[in-house]
Amino acid sequence: MRALRRTGHWTVADRAAGPVRGVPFELPADARAFTVRLAYDRSAGVLDLGCLGPRGFRGWSGGARSEYTLTPGWATPGYLPGEPEPGVWHVLLGLYRIPPEGLPYRLRIIPHLSPPAVPPPLRRGLRPPPPPREPAATRRGLPSLGGLRWLAGDLHAHTVHSDGSLTVAELACLAADRGLDFLAVTDHNTVSHHAELPAAAAYAAISLLPGQEITTDLGHANAFGDLGWIDFREPPGVWAAAVRERGGVMSINHPVAADCAWRHPTLGTDVRSPVVETWHWSWLDRSWGAPLAWTQAWTAAPIMIGGSDYHRPEEGHPPGEPTTWILGGDTPGGILDGIRAGATSVSAAPGGPLLLRHGDDFLVLDADGLLLWGPDTRRVIVGDRVVLPARPGPHRLETFRNEVMALCS
Repeated sequence: MRALRRTGHWTVADRAAGPVRGVPFELPADARAFTVRLAYDRSAGVLDLGCLGPRGFRGWSGGARSEYTLTPGWATPGYLPGEPEPGVWHVLLGLYRIPPEGLPYRLRIIPHLSPPAVPPPLRRGLRPPPPPREPAATRRGLPSLGGLRWLAGDLHAHTVHSDGSLTVAELACLAADRGLDFLAVTDHNTVSHHAELPAAAAYAAISLLPGQEITTDLGHANAFGDLGWIDFREPPGVWAAAVRERGGVMSINHPVAADCAWRHPTLGTDVRSPVVETWHWSWLDRSWGAPLAWTQAWTAAPIMIGGSDYHRPEEGHPPGEPTTWILGGDTPGGILDGIRAGATSVSAAPGGPLLLRHGDDFLVLDADGLLLWGPDTRRVIVGDRVVLPARPGPHRLETFRNEVMALCS
């Protein structure tokens, strides 16, 4: 079949007018699959890549890929397989970095009469499952409360479905190896990974929470839950309303982290999520108070969580650094309920000093000599397992150098 060709030249004015554009095309009636290839000068700028079908979202890979294939039975990670639909399709292009002189691009849309074979990278084999491990609460001697138990996990990680290097199953095994009870898989602007979560969770013996990192130039947010696709092209108030209506939870991610800090206009109090990824791997100097200050300015009663934002091993921050602790059930629904209830704490790692709000008490573990700080609390911890009457508001454990070691909502 003859390839369709589209060319153009994006300008800074184009980006200002709308950062995500659709280039339309129609497939021949007998096409059973198609491949899209994008070419431009990557040394000059960055274009993100995605796909919108006549009936809606079909995938997104951002700047991580320059081509994708959709077939009835398989698709490039980040994209949804299925029969090609009749009607007008769009190649989505995100104008992420456009130089002053503009950025020319070329698209080739290649229809296929029969679906291509699955490429070798998508047939990558599984590694052996990790050996069985005790739950984190058992390892650390944490009591249950009201039929719920403390779970250790990570609420921010990526796979090959966006810009990560591991498959869903490989990431699940790595998180289990780290001693985590749960992991949220939050690939950028796509939900194509959700179909793989149940099998990977069973294989690695870990709870996997469906997620999507809603990713824009002005900030990122995680949508937790099996919610379907959240349209990142809409304003944040629309995301928040959709997440709430579909029974999920939304967090504001790494709000003071470099060029992906939160810069969207302030959300109204009716849709503003109290859940904030206060502790992100990029908080390299934890005596720096900006993440705490931003969180407290965002809402009077924050629900603080953490995320490693794991992408690949060579970056040096594995899943669970930091670790989010949730008092809840060990299913995705139970984990979401724990976040909604504000039953969260964050530690530097699964085995790090820990501060839990456990009913009417604070339970403080492995924090001998650290300082407990809160709105009206100043106290030195003496001992490796301490129970204290809980006080209202966010609290933290610090070293004498003011380095944060644990947080408690």
